Amino acid sequence: MDSIYLDHHATTPVDPRVFEAMLPFFTERFGNAASRTHPYGWDAEQAVEHGRSLVANLIHAHSRDIVFTSGATESDNVAIKGIAEYYRDKGNHIITAKTEHRAVLDTCRALEERGCQVTYLPVDSSGLVDPDAVRKAITPKTILITIMFANHEIGTLQPIFDIGKIAKETGVFFHCDGTQGAGKEFIDVEALGIDLLSFSAHKIYGPKGIGALYVRRKNPRVRLAPLIHGGGHERNVRSGTLNVPAIAGFGKACEIAGLEMEEERERLKALRQGLQQRIQSSLDGVQLNGHSTLRLAGNLNLSFHAIQEGTLIKSLRGLAVSSGSACTSAIPEPSYVLKAIGVPPHLMQATIRIGLGRPNTIEQTKFAAERIVETVQCLRRRVTKSPRGKI
Repeated sequence: MDSIYLDHHATTPVDPRVFEAMLPFFTERFGNAASRTHPYGWDAEQAVEHGRSLVANLIHAHSRDIVFTSGATESDNVAIKGIAEYYRDKGNHIITAKTEHRAVLDTCRALEERGCQVTYLPVDSSGLVDPDAVRKAITPKTILITIMFANHEIGTLQPIFDIGKIAKETGVFFHCDGTQGAGKEFIDVEALGIDLLSFSAHKIYGPKGIGALYVRRKNPRVRLAPLIHGGGHERNVRSGTLNVPAIAGFGKACEIAGLEMEEERERLKALRQGLQQRIQSSLDGVQLNGHSTLRLAGNLNLSFHAIQEGTLIKSLRGLAVSSGSACTSAIPEPSYVLKAIGVPPHLMQATIRIGLGRPNTIEQTKFAAERIVETVQCLRRRVTKSPRGKI
């Protein structure tokens, strides 16, 4: 492939160090972690618990609070549905935001069909949830607040500390989809008041098919009704044979992310700012979507005025970028995230999401800026020559 990959919010390549950590568990150390009667099983169990400890360290949690899943989508489902089922006698009201990932929104809508009441909070023009709106939405029947750490399209970082404080004051469980934030931003579940946190390995240079759910064991203890039965694995929350190679890789990815986070965040921030400056200094009519400062270091979401809808992504050659979330790209409708922050319909189809990552260099971002500028200028010339005139 000869294109430059700029879609690290969708997925990331497996770090060679992670790949190396996984290899022995495919052919040499292949035991089942639930086999407690021989060394192969003991070795696998030891590898799982080591990986669990490394995953927990990334979010400053206890290893016993980590439940392994197949990914963040499953983690979101287990958390939200698990709370709704276990605490149904206490209440049936859930609070979330309109800009959450589909894994949260579709889960909440499924629960509405089962009788739950869900409040979908609006966000401001930068994508921020108002903590006061969260507080005002709480009722005696509220059992869960679920707000993401960082938005998957526009990169906005939510006021998690303030929301966690409100949850603690009111005795409501707080779930946070940390998929885009874990390993990129500092997360301390205790300090932030998070009771459940979902995240995934493949967003931080680990393998696909493995994720984790942090479930607080005390102060307060969180109980979940399991979605999958059969053996009582993972604290009886998620039964099934554990994916030992992937867990080993997940742990290594978390270890690397924790060690390199601060330096990498500053590097990506500099790359993003340079890329944005090169584009906006060469083009008029470029709109930044998301918060100007409270955003993921590697996220750049831009809308371009005066080009025909739906032509930008198709025309960009040599750059692997997206128009939004990989989980919704197959849905033929404008981005609900952009709609929620007030982006006009004609701009939604002229928007690109750039996700910078570990492999990207300043030379690549310079090339990307040149290619984006050239493409937009070309598309704008086509519009001015069109019988319909300028958009």
